[in-house]
Amino acid sequence: MRFSRATRGALFLRMSGGPSFRRREEADAQLAVERLHMKARLSPALNSRLLEMRLLWLGLVVLLAGCAMRPETGYLGSSTAFESGSTRHDILVATTRKRDERSDTLFGTDRAAGLDFADVSISVPPNHVTGEVEWPDSPPGDPKTDFTVRKASYLPSERDFLEKLNARLRRERPENRRVILYIHGFNTFFSEAVYTTAQISHDAAFPGVPVVFSWASRGNVFDYGYDNNSANAARADLARVLKLLLQSDANKVSIVAHSLGNWLFMESIIQLKLSGFTSNLSKVDLVFLASPDIDFDVFKSQLRQLGKPPVPYYVIISRDDQALSLSSLIAGGRPRLGAYGDANELTSLGATVIDVSDVKGMDPANHDKFTLLAGVAPQLVRSLGRMQPPSGATQTERARRADSNGSQGPFPILSIGGGNVNIMPGQVH
Repeated sequence: MRFSRATRGALFLRMSGGPSFRRREEADAQLAVERLHMKARLSPALNSRLLEMRLLWLGLVVLLAGCAMRPETGYLGSSTAFESGSTRHDILVATTRKRDERSDTLFGTDRAAGLDFADVSISVPPNHVTGEVEWPDSPPGDPKTDFTVRKASYLPSERDFLEKLNARLRRERPENRRVILYIHGFNTFFSEAVYTTAQISHDAAFPGVPVVFSWASRGNVFDYGYDNNSANAARADLARVLKLLLQSDANKVSIVAHSLGNWLFMESIIQLKLSGFTSNLSKVDLVFLASPDIDFDVFKSQLRQLGKPPVPYYVIISRDDQALSLSSLIAGGRPRLGAYGDANELTSLGATVIDVSDVKGMDPANHDKFTLLAGVAPQLVRSLGRMQPPSGATQTERARRADSNGSQGPFPILSIGGGNVNIMPGQVH
């Protein structure tokens, strides 16, 4: 018997315990499992793979869907309320998403023909918990308890984006004329990307200008193929944004990429190199590859194309990352960089590994642990700096620094919630 999509969704909602899971992923999960059952009847060899995929997919639907609606629309409307204890963060946006005509949304999940820009101000409440985004139950929310929007507007052009960026940089003291660029990952709505940028900037007490690059993710755990293609289509656009940031008045540019956004960043920085753009790359001071959804062999190939990066790449891994387990399954069992079990092989490539496997994540899938690191960013950066040779060090000096650190590690340099953050420095080549 074949049920309609609406009937499958209703049945799945009833089995799940009611309307708290009312999202399109549940109906998609049921459809995916039905299709797998049909294939398994034709091929008994698929039975074990069917069981594994069924359990993982349905488990991730529950984990990633959560117990409430996600903020696809309506969460970028300005709040007129004001809370004196809140903190405002002005975020510049570069995106390959198509503008969304729905109220208080700005950008949707469809791909645009090119880059677009916006300016969003987010207020973080005084009761904020590190690593979390306190979403309003209904927008625009209460600034005493919720992340709220102070203003949100489109920018007419790339020129307006760059002028606003430079104006904000000039308002900072020279040592704080910095940019932090956040590149989100798979299964992310536009408002989620913006709010997370505010959370990272706030928790890290970042002194400069936050910027988010938002590519056209569908925001659906079962649209991995669409997201992958959207990331692929955004490579030249992210390369353009990186070039703008490096040519701006910023003294330093820090990168935080998450999940599938890491593949996009690596491909874009390679494009910059192949185009002959090498000026100002010394402005890049920190690159954090958080939970990278990259095939390990692909990452090695990217490093070969890139050559020696201008700064060490810090790869944040967690062996209990369930989202990357799903990605690995979709990719035919190939290991993903963010859950790779052999840290020594990673460090042999020159990457410094930040292992947060012992840290308890705030999301059930353990895919967003990097947001907790923002709260200890100053201590983390100081510790990483002590492990790295100074700029301009000779090969002998670099080797001596590696020997003094004991390059094998790991070093439990700090703790989050009782779980150690272990560091393994990249090996000198």
